[in-house]
Amino acid sequence: MTNLSDPLGLRNGRTLPNRLVLAPMTNQQSNPDGTLSEDELAWLGARAEGGFGLLQTAAAYVHPAGQVWPGQLGVSSDKHLPGLERLAAALSAAGARSSLQLHHGGVRAERTLSGQEVVGPWDDAQTGARSMTTGEVHRAVEDFSTAAARAEKAGMDGIEVHGGHGYLVGQFLDASSNLRTDGYGSDSAGRARFVKEVVRAIREITGPDFHVGLRLSVERHGVVLADMVELVRELLAGGDIDILDLSLWDVAKLPANAPEGSRTLLEHFLDLPRHGTAVGVAGQLASAAAVQRALDQGVDLAYIGKGAIADQSFAHRAIADAGYRAPSFPVTREHLRAEKLAEPFVTYFATTWPHLVED
Repeated sequence: MTNLSDPLGLRNGRTLPNRLVLAPMTNQQSNPDGTLSEDELAWLGARAEGGFGLLQTAAAYVHPAGQVWPGQLGVSSDKHLPGLERLAAALSAAGARSSLQLHHGGVRAERTLSGQEVVGPWDDAQTGARSMTTGEVHRAVEDFSTAAARAEKAGMDGIEVHGGHGYLVGQFLDASSNLRTDGYGSDSAGRARFVKEVVRAIREITGPDFHVGLRLSVERHGVVLADMVELVRELLAGGDIDILDLSLWDVAKLPANAPEGSRTLLEHFLDLPRHGTAVGVAGQLASAAAVQRALDQGVDLAYIGKGAIADQSFAHRAIADAGYRAPSFPVTREHLRAEKLAEPFVTYFATTWPHLVED
């Protein structure tokens, strides 16, 4: 039986000290130019001190035109290196491993933040985005790989490509909207081509001591569950990713419109041959017992989101006490501030999930 405290060796990269991962969460508390802020360092450092084996940053844009939020972390320029070097050193000193999430908003990017034209896999009348040329698709692959090389240079232990939640990588996987005819859309093989090229380019440019992760949404955002199962099968067999992070919203969730008694979303992926890739899951894991149940099902890593917001020491407490449960929401703004959320993060969290914050 796998325990929360068990180390996890990866095919590439350093061994993870335990099975608990700080999930990547938007927080809007980096500096306006995308450099690391003291607030972001304090937020992540507190979770490293709190026992998480792997610290996953919020989404960091790989190109300025891909920025979605104010206060978003960046990795598109060497000006971002000094902050990332400080972050990598601080997390390592606390005994944790570090991973930078690589992101591009595609048609969901915000032009007012970068002043650059918004582009994505298709023309989008609602956002004003323009369809990328094939050459721009190739350059986007390079943007991701260059950003990964920059993260490795900064001393980070790895990266995670953000392929979920309907951003650029996920947009290429969107069966309802990606109708490109240049080999990057129209059918399942074409839609999967971009993410495969991204992880292949990153694996080729980084070394064996650096891990490559990928986050995927497997329903909603226009994706087809059967296609995602096949894509995951191919990615696991391909050997280019060391960690697969399935963002499910709820680890016990059934597929949309599935009758009671059907296999859960997670169960569609657990029996696939992994070929040495670690599989992690995120979604309503707010107690030691919930994490242990996921591990008992065969998951390798548990990604903790709101539980880590409510308690910076979630990992230490869950490892020490099988009956531990994170503080229940709603919580006060003062509680969030005490847990090292800076004011921009508190405001973003309270605005996005008002039912989780007591005023």
